[in-house]
Amino acid sequence: MTDVTLIDFHADWCGPCKTQDPIIEEIEDDYEEEVTFEFIDVDTNPDMANEYSVRSIPTVIVTAGDEVVERFVGVTQREPIEAALETAGA
Repeated sequence: MTDVTLIDFHADWCGPCKTQDPIIEEIEDDYEEEVTFEFIDVDTNPDMANEYSVRSIPTVIVTAGDEVVERFVGVTQREPIEAALETAGA
């Protein structure tokens, strides 16, 4: 396992988050050995959202160690997220 992490900030009431979910699930299926996936509900974990300055959801953040490699705000397709994971070392 590498130190690459994908953090998905979402909420149950968020319509665009429901559009993003299947995209993230597909990526998780393909990268489960190389990437750690964290799913953060901003309503139940506002401190984590504040730590990463999340102001809009869905937000997907790709990190390598403690460094943010890429941040995606709004529904994002698979290709740019995968490119960020590869850049991070996945």
